Amino acid sequence: MIYQRNIEASIINSLQTFPVVFINGARQVGKSTFVKELLKKYHANYLTLDDITALAAATKDPVAFVENFSGPMALDEIQRVPEIFLSLKKIVDEKNRPGFFILTGSSNILTMPKIAESLAGRMVIHTLYPLSQREIKGQPENFIDLLFTNQQFSFSCPKFTAEELGKILVTGGYPRVINLAEAARQEWFASYVDAILQRDIRDLAQIEGLTELPHLLNLIAERAGNLSNIADFARVLKINSSTLKRYYNLLKMVFLVVELPAWHTNKAKTLVKSPKVFLNDTGLLCYLLRLNQTGLLADRTKMGHVVENFVVMELMKQVSWSNHRPQMYHFRTSQGSEVDVVLEGANRKIVGIEIKSSAAVNSDDFKGLEKLKSIAQDDFLQGIVLYAGEHTISFGKNLTAIPFSVL
Repeated sequence: MIYQRNIEASIINSLQTFPVVFINGARQVGKSTFVKELLKKYHANYLTLDDITALAAATKDPVAFVENFSGPMALDEIQRVPEIFLSLKKIVDEKNRPGFFILTGSSNILTMPKIAESLAGRMVIHTLYPLSQREIKGQPENFIDLLFTNQQFSFSCPKFTAEELGKILVTGGYPRVINLAEAARQEWFASYVDAILQRDIRDLAQIEGLTELPHLLNLIAERAGNLSNIADFARVLKINSSTLKRYYNLLKMVFLVVELPAWHTNKAKTLVKSPKVFLNDTGLLCYLLRLNQTGLLADRTKMGHVVENFVVMELMKQVSWSNHRPQMYHFRTSQGSEVDVVLEGANRKIVGIEIKSSAAVNSDDFKGLEKLKSIAQDDFLQGIVLYAGEHTISFGKNLTAIPFSVL
């Protein structure tokens, strides 16, 4: 099944402005399918470096490989020949036209400074994530933009049953697993994780100790939604910190692991600066935690962590195509006040979002948002508690409880 991706309009706009548009994201999120569908509207030739012949030619002589292209070209899985980025600069400057190259890759080139710098000012980067819930349902989304343009909400959303919510969480958003039965879904995730750890990461870096990567990924799954603590990961796995950090960064490079940085301001000196760590998909998270739908619903603690991971990733997806494109953070003070998500717009306006897996909300759930409001002052636009209920309820000026089914 072909899913309409809500980021398409943003990418088409970039193709009309920049010579190179790079679409990155984890393997199997639908990059190749998306580009092939895009090329039905935006005409360009297509070539994948997963093709053995194309890979051999690009590896042998990246400059000659690129100079053969006389018109717009889509190159898929370009991270397999990272040297090609240096070759693109010359032809991009010679052609001097927007949309000449559409690139896709399954690793984050921003972590490779020399590669990113080679096309500085010539390339824009978009990240494609697993499908959002509204993409699965074929519905447009503008929740992020509403948060920054409208302070009066009247959402009335159907309440999820526990079983419906559980199914959404354990399925996740990878296109290939949406309609798979549980056993087949587990087999797919097992093969997927093995392929990423054994193939993609080996392509990125020649490293020893690949057997430690699955243990690290499982540990991160157990700590999803918590502060990232490299020293603690190293202690638990009995790996030295420098090696552990390298492994951790490789998992981020292939988009399995996602960090949410800490929000900070000069107005407060007691803010925690460590990022929080998440998995890119709750289907993958539940697989790593060995949780099926029944097991997830029976464990309220794990349910809370999985719901937080779900909401964070849904918001991250929506940010990627919103008009306002706010930055995403978390907020925590050294005294223990916290807000799960902080969205900061270009005008420095702040929206705080707290995530609750329960179907009821009380004033205590807004304490972190109140603390954020006191620090941000006039920059605080509003605070939201996303919860498992069905009604939008005001808890005071600029403080609202909204069903997370709005996502």
